[in-house]
Amino acid sequence: MPINPEYLGRSYVAAAPYQVGREKIREFAAAIGESSPLCSDPVAARAGGHADVVAPPTFAIVLTRQFSELAIFDPGLGVDYSRVVHGEQRFSHARPIVAGDELVGTVTIAEIRTAGRNVMLTTRTELTTVAGEPVCTAYSTLVVRGSAPARDR
Repeated sequence: MPINPEYLGRSYVAAAPYQVGREKIREFAAAIGESSPLCSDPVAARAGGHADVVAPPTFAIVLTRQFSELAIFDPGLGVDYSRVVHGEQRFSHARPIVAGDELVGTVTIAEIRTAGRNVMLTTRTELTTVAGEPVCTAYSTLVVRGSAPARDR
């Protein structure tokens, strides 16, 4: 089944906020080899002007991956996830993510284009606090191999 181009521009809103935890930040920082005390020590983070420990910039993937599933697994979009490879990921931060944040996400199908036999599907996820403060915008491009309509090949 090809990707449904009518889904371009469609948005999905996460049902519940994501509670950013101090320990989750510590675990993520350790997993990627981030040794900054801002990511593990609340005293150091506060001395650095933050309310609590600070997440590494790529921590946003934890939330955006989860929120993006709302779109990617929408049956009407037509993504065969067994054919998906990750093409690109980028983040634009309005401010750091810190422990104690309650973040919500809105995922939008930002681009659908063909590249040879493949479809490149880009989502944009806007992360905000529950009060609406912008935190991060994440762009993720997935390559859905062999899914381009025959006329586009």
